[in-house]
Amino acid sequence: MLIEIRGIVRPSMKVLILAAGYATRLYPLTLTQPKPLLPVAGKPMIDYVMDNLAPIGGIDEVFVVSNAKFAGHFSQWSEAYRQASQHPFRFSVINDGSTDDSNKLGAIGDLNLVLDQANLDDDLIVVAGDNLFNQSLRGFGDYCRSQSGPVLGVYDVGSLEQARKYGVVDIDATGRITSFVEKPAEPASTLIGIALYYYPRQYLASVRQYIAEGNNPDQPGRLIQWLYPQTSVMTWSVPGIWYDIGSKETLAEANRIFARR
Repeated sequence: MLIEIRGIVRPSMKVLILAAGYATRLYPLTLTQPKPLLPVAGKPMIDYVMDNLAPIGGIDEVFVVSNAKFAGHFSQWSEAYRQASQHPFRFSVINDGSTDDSNKLGAIGDLNLVLDQANLDDDLIVVAGDNLFNQSLRGFGDYCRSQSGPVLGVYDVGSLEQARKYGVVDIDATGRITSFVEKPAEPASTLIGIALYYYPRQYLASVRQYIAEGNNPDQPGRLIQWLYPQTSVMTWSVPGIWYDIGSKETLAEANRIFARR
C-alpha cells in the first residue's frame, strides 16, 4: 500500500511491539500487569513508544505480541489508546501462547510468529514495549525510508559500567555497524544498540532463516549480531532521554525524571 506523507508518496509501514516478556525482576509489580503497561509519570510505558512513533507517519498497522497471561490487557489498552489518540492506528494483538518463562518463544521467536501469522510483507519497525523515549522518532522513520537495508537504533549511555549491560556497537564514519558485542566485560565504547529496529520487507526472510538455523530466539539484538557480518546494517542515534526499564530502581528513576519533564 502507498501512503502520501508530507506530499511524498511512500510505501506504508508496519510496527511490531515486543511485549511478551514476564519481567520477573519487577515482581510483584508485574504479577498482574505486564511491564509495558506499568505507569511512568502517570501513563503506561507503551504510550511513550506509540506517542513518539506516531510522528513518523505512514504507519497503518501496529502489532503487539504478548503472552497468554497478558494478551487481554493489551487488547484493552490498544482500544483505549486508539479512542484517546488522534492517530488512526489499527492495532492487532497477537498471543504467542506462552504462560511463563519456561515456555516463552523469545523476542525473535515472537517476531517470527507475527511474520507468519500476519503474513507480513511490508517494511517493519520492531520496538520493545518497555522502551522509554522522550523525543519524537520521526527522524528514525525518515532515515529508515532513505535506506535499503536494516537500521538499528543506538544510544550513548555515557558509562562503560552501564554499557556492560547491553550490546555494544562500533560504527564506521557512515554509521554502518562494524562490531556488535553482547554484554562485553570490557566495552570498547559507550554506544549501545537498543531494541529499536527497522527491517525492509526484503529482509523479513532473514528472520525466518535465523530461526530455521536454530539460533537463539531470545534477545532481539542477537538478530542484528547475526545479520551485520552478512549485510550492511546502519545505525540511527536516538535523541533525548532513553530508558530501558529492567529493575524497580530504574523504574523509580524514570518516574522521577519523566515527572519533572
